[in-house]
Amino acid sequence: MPSTSPPLDTSIYPGGKKSLAGISLRAFLIGTTLGLSASLALTLRLFSTTPLWRIPFFLASLCLFHFLEYYVTAAHNTRHASVSAFLLSSNGWAYNLAHTSAALECLLAHVLFWPRESYFAWSGPVFAGLKIQLVLGLLLMAVGQTTRTLAMAQAGSNFNHTVQVERKDGHTLVTHGVYALLRHPSYFGFFWWGLGTQLVLGNVVCFVGYLVVLWKFFNSRIQREERFLIAFFGDEYVQYKKRSIVGIPGIW
Repeated sequence: MPSTSPPLDTSIYPGGKKSLAGISLRAFLIGTTLGLSASLALTLRLFSTTPLWRIPFFLASLCLFHFLEYYVTAAHNTRHASVSAFLLSSNGWAYNLAHTSAALECLLAHVLFWPRESYFAWSGPVFAGLKIQLVLGLLLMAVGQTTRTLAMAQAGSNFNHTVQVERKDGHTLVTHGVYALLRHPSYFGFFWWGLGTQLVLGNVVCFVGYLVVLWKFFNSRIQREERFLIAFFGDEYVQYKKRSIVGIPGIW
């Protein structure tokens, strides 16, 4: 009998949602930008007195975030490892505007208005010349990124970047690992990571803007998502909700 070949997966061809060319190009550009921006941030921090090292550090952090979004998806939820998993364009123009505004505020505040070290009101020294808001910002970024990455890995195929309105085969309620305490750890992670970036940059206006926008976004998204989760899992989710927290102030 003549052998039959499996059908070709056209989604991996250029233009497809899992285009290998598109994935490799994005990974290359993200990796290159990460390396260059991290090197520039380190050079400015070590060999100059300017606080503008924070801007390339912020860019490097963004690169790491977007790389991990795809990498963890590919490693633990492979069927959803599409080009869009990088989240480079999935969040719309407002997302890109927010990050651009953050970098511009840091730049303009230093160059045009205030000495950078006195711009943020609560910038008392902690140790080795570091400031309170800088140390807190770095801590929030580390906790936020780690929590989000662990959440995606531990949820595996149950994780999705979009709210699911139908329960698919194999969809289970994840309650182990970080989910034992936080029922939306990926949202918790991004919320605190985002605020941490603004503390590191020393931004005032964007810190308030990030706080308001992120809180409103996650409050609305969590309420909508939990209605579907209760419909999917019933009393199992209701009981899980009682013993877990969101970890974002004012969202229960």
